[in-house]
Amino acid sequence: MQTNLLPQAVTAPNAVVRRGLVSLMCACVVLVVGMVAAINLAVPMLAASPLRPSASALVWIVDTYVIVFACLVIPGGAAGDRFGRKGVLLAGLGLFAVGALVSALAPSVGVLLAGRAITGAGAAAVLPNTLAVLLHAVPADRKPATIATWASMTGIGGVLGNVGGGAVLSGGSWRWLFVAAAPLAGVLAALVAWVAPVSGRHDRRLDPVGTVLLVAASVALLVGIVEGPVAGWGSVVVIAGFGCAAVLFAVWTVVELRVEHPLLDPRLFASPGLRSACLGMTAVFFGMFALFYVNASFLQYAKGFGVLRTGLGIIPLTVPVIVGARHVGRLSGRIGVDATIAIAFGFVGGGLLGLSTTGLHTSYLVYAVWLVVTGIGVTLALPTLSAAITGALPQSLAGVGAGLQATTREFGSALGVAVIGTVLTSRFVAALPSEVRAGGAHTVAQARAFAPERADAIVAAFVSGADAGFRVVGVAVLVSGVLVLGQAVMSRRVAR
Repeated sequence: MQTNLLPQAVTAPNAVVRRGLVSLMCACVVLVVGMVAAINLAVPMLAASPLRPSASALVWIVDTYVIVFACLVIPGGAAGDRFGRKGVLLAGLGLFAVGALVSALAPSVGVLLAGRAITGAGAAAVLPNTLAVLLHAVPADRKPATIATWASMTGIGGVLGNVGGGAVLSGGSWRWLFVAAAPLAGVLAALVAWVAPVSGRHDRRLDPVGTVLLVAASVALLVGIVEGPVAGWGSVVVIAGFGCAAVLFAVWTVVELRVEHPLLDPRLFASPGLRSACLGMTAVFFGMFALFYVNASFLQYAKGFGVLRTGLGIIPLTVPVIVGARHVGRLSGRIGVDATIAIAFGFVGGGLLGLSTTGLHTSYLVYAVWLVVTGIGVTLALPTLSAAITGALPQSLAGVGAGLQATTREFGSALGVAVIGTVLTSRFVAALPSEVRAGGAHTVAQARAFAPERADAIVAAFVSGADAGFRVVGVAVLVSGVLVLGQAVMSRRVAR
């Protein structure tokens, strides 16, 4: 019966209703994306908490949410196509709230990781269906602007997560972050139930086997990356992680090629244009969330900022997004998509390399300038790449298309946190004074507890690790930009 209501619900909403719907869907995006960034601010608190997480456990506390989010977001979009976008969106907000409460009450790292996984599953149901609801509710002439607004929120959401998270965490406990998230999800669910229109459903089946294989392969890959600095790159767990990831990704590809309704048809990536856009989105979020992970600890440890001031300290990154997002489409039309993407990657990679030159004695103003440079690149990249992915898929796969965008974003975020966390930890341990290193410390909190009198040297070692991490990630983003442009050129040749 709900499907029959679709024409009346979505064909011609007035301007006020449309703006309200866009604002509501953007608020949902900000909540689930903001949680990816906000947890980074809590890392120093968590490191010093009675839970006593190791360096790798800290990365997993951040990345468990992100990797579950990334791997389930396409099934979340497919579920919306199959069972109704509004219903799946509401279920996702409910699951998000439950996971936040579990995290808030967690008595151990294991329970906290479980809560983070539940919250990530909820986020995966929320994100793709926000865009799917919008694409079915706005007229054709408004869709490009709507996509640009939605895409910008995925970037702004990370910064707002830093600011809001800083305000909440200034209360003194990392648990308050999750306590605050649960009622926010509840309020948004009530508004979605009231405002969001019902959209049509499709008979497309879900792909549980493909979903499990993708999650398992992604977790195995992150095990190899995250455990490397602690267990050793030649250890059994690291080699097994990388080996299992390769095997599972290969099996996933074979399974997806054979099932009637794959989670994500690998044949879609035969298009160089879609491949380049997905790689580009992954690379941009790889750089941006690597920045978020290090920024939170850098400003607190190296600059002595409080948690609220640290959250506010990322704001310069958003200035270009707020000011320039609406103009990206016109700029791209004038200079071309390739030139826009090239400039975007130059700014993102260059900004990260610039941040690697800041240190203990560099003023925050210089740091903020490099944040603005990075933000210019993010502003140019997000709407351009998002439109490229959306335009490569038919309207009937709106949910899966939105899920593909979200997967590339969140997988890039998870890899960014894992890689920069790995580089930072390796360099930090190597730069510690020998007597502190001999104590087995892998985090600033552990090192300070072991040798409080060497606090200055410990912070200097952390800054050295942060600089190394920014350099590695900056170079990776620039290399990815070259690959993206190469794929774009190949796409045009195939089209001819």
